[in-house]
Amino acid sequence: MSHVVLIEDLDVTDLTALATAASTLGLELVRDQQAYKWYGRFVGDHPMPAGFEAQDLGRCEHVLRIPNDGRAYEIGVVRRKDGKPGYTLLYDFYGPGRALKDRIGADGGLLKQAYASAVTISQLTRQGMHVTTTTTESGAMVLTATGGRGGAR
Repeated sequence: MSHVVLIEDLDVTDLTALATAASTLGLELVRDQQAYKWYGRFVGDHPMPAGFEAQDLGRCEHVLRIPNDGRAYEIGVVRRKDGKPGYTLLYDFYGPGRALKDRIGADGGLLKQAYASAVTISQLTRQGMHVTTTTTESGAMVLTATGGRGGAR
């Protein structure tokens, strides 16, 4: 069965940050892989992601995958359909897609957090700041930035 979903509220504009985020979750970004692994055909048993058609599924510009797991489905990094720069992420969460869901969290929450953190760290580092990351007992990530232009912040 095909259950392809769009990871909502995650607009990817920085592939390096996406690779960093993926790595923290035990995934890897494979650049220029034009197809992602999923059920393989749309059978109409789950709503189509908004803006996509059946022939779009499985096609992408890049892929997020679980290294050394040939059975797991993959996440397609797909150009945005609204014409804005960047990418959206699609994946089939059913069957072999459950391994991905376990890594990226419900609704992609862990991936969203890791990506936001990677983008923020990259931006702060470019500003000359030193960034440390800690994780609270609840799993929340806390970034602390010091130094940079004009002293501590």
